[in-house]
Amino acid sequence: MSEAKIMPSLSPRRAQLAGFEHAYAVALQRRRHSGVCQFIIETGNPMQPFRTSSRTPGNDETILALVA
Repeated sequence: MSEAKIMPSLSPRRAQLAGFEHAYAVALQRRRHSGVCQFIIETGNPMQPFRTSSRTPGNDETILALVA
């Protein structure tokens, strides 16, 4: 997934922090720290297109990866 396609109008740093790669890195850190599986979720929100969570996502969100 190209971060430029997802967030074309945001600053380069914001695009980096809100990108899938950063969400994956955060999920890995949270998994190592807590020992709890982490979901990487596509939110549909252009300001935060991806997020990590240890809880199952809502119906309007899509699971992109599971860090187990």
